[in-house]
Amino acid sequence: MDLVHLVAMAKRASQNVFNVHEAKTHLSRLLARVAAGEEIVIAKAGLPVARLVPVEPRPVRRIPGTEVGNVVLATDFDAPLPDDVLRSFEFGGE
Repeated sequence: MDLVHLVAMAKRASQNVFNVHEAKTHLSRLLARVAAGEEIVIAKAGLPVARLVPVEPRPVRRIPGTEVGNVVLATDFDAPLPDDVLRSFEFGGE
């Protein structure tokens, strides 16, 4: 790689924008930077077309039953609503 390409690549690297050829050539390096928290933009013909971003960690799966004893439901929680309350839902409160 000649000096002109190195300078151009260094300039774009500071901006986190790489053309497709550079991205393919240096994909492992770019992925390491993304893993460290950077966002990388890949451009084609000078126009941004994609972003490489770190993957968000998945939330911890909920374990059913962990709130047993902490949640109380009224005995009539599924009883029909009074007519005036039903009308407010059905006709927008009119």
